[in-house]
Amino acid sequence: MGTSSIRVLVVDDVEAFRRFICSTLHEKLELRTILEASDGAEAIALAQALQPDLIVLDIGLPKLSGIEAARRIRDLAPHSKILFVSQESSVEIVQAAFSVGASGYVVKTDAGRELPTAVKAVLRGEKFVGIRFVGHAFTGPSDARTRGSVPGDKVVAPLQLPNIGTAHHHEVGFFSDDASFLEGFTQFIGAALRAGNAVIVLATESHRDSLLWRLQAHGLDVGAAVEQGRYIALDAADTLSTFMVKDLLDPVRFFKVVGDLVMNAAKAAKGEHPRVAACGECAPLLLAQGKGEAAIRLEQLWNEIVVKYDMDTLCGYPLGGFHGDRDSYTFRQICAEHSAVHSR
Repeated sequence: MGTSSIRVLVVDDVEAFRRFICSTLHEKLELRTILEASDGAEAIALAQALQPDLIVLDIGLPKLSGIEAARRIRDLAPHSKILFVSQESSVEIVQAAFSVGASGYVVKTDAGRELPTAVKAVLRGEKFVGIRFVGHAFTGPSDARTRGSVPGDKVVAPLQLPNIGTAHHHEVGFFSDDASFLEGFTQFIGAALRAGNAVIVLATESHRDSLLWRLQAHGLDVGAAVEQGRYIALDAADTLSTFMVKDLLDPVRFFKVVGDLVMNAAKAAKGEHPRVAACGECAPLLLAQGKGEAAIRLEQLWNEIVVKYDMDTLCGYPLGGFHGDRDSYTFRQICAEHSAVHSR
C-alpha cells in the first residue's frame, strides 16, 4: 500500500500535540490523508464513517476514554489498526490497551524518537511496544484476531540506544497556562536537585519567584542549593541580551556565555553520577517577540550545548503562543529540535 493511499485518524484533545503527530506523519513518513478528532465520541464516529487504515489514539480523552473508544472501534472498523500514544506509562494501562485490540503503544514523552518506527511496524501488521516496555509480554484480545495479523505476531521495539541510561535529553513542554508551566518546571528542577545535580533556571522574574516558593513547599532547601552553587537562577531576557547582536544570535557569544555557565554549575554538582540540568524560556521569549527564526536557531545551538556537556534540558512554551500557518511551521521546527515533546 502506497503512503499516499493510507488514511490516518489522529485523536488527541491537545491541539498542539495533534499538530506534532500530524507533522511527524506527514514529513517523516509522507502520509498525506490525515484526519483529526479531539474526543472519544468523535473518534468512534469518524472511524465508523471513514474506516481509516491507522488510528493514533490517546487514552485521556474527553467524553469517552481512549480504551473504551478502541473497544467500540474494533467492532465498527475491524480493519483499522490502533496505535496508542499516551502519557500513561503503567504496565497495567498498556496491557489494557492491547486487550482492546491495540497494535502498538508509545508513551508521549518517547514519541519524538519512537513514533515513526511504531507507525511503520503497525502498518506492516506487527505489534509495537516502546523501549521502556521491552521484556513485558502484552497479550491481545482473547477472541479472534483482527484481520491483518498472523499467529505469533512479532513485537517490534526501537533499537537500543548506546548509553541510554546517561543519554542527554533536550525536551520541550507546551503548557496551557502558568500553573501547568510552573508545575512542569517544579517537577523537573526538584528531581534534579534531589539527585544531587546542579540546575540552571533561565526564566522571567515572576516565574523565578514562583518556582522558588513551590520548590520550598515541596521540602527542598533551595537556599542551601544556592550556596552550594547547585541552583543558578537568571533572568531569561538578561541572558538573551548577552548573546544577541542587533536581534541576531551570535553563536560565538552564545557558546562562551552558556558554556561558562554550564561549566561552573558542573563543578557544584554532586551525587554518584553528577549532571547539569537546565530549564528555561529564552527561545519562547524570542517567539513572543515575533522572532520565530531566532527561536529555532537558539534551540539548534542549545542542542549542541546539550550534546557537548551531556546535560538535561526542558524548554517551556505557552500553548497560546502559536497561531496561523507561519507559527504552525515554527511549532513543527521547534518540535523537531527536541528529543521529546510534552504538553499539559
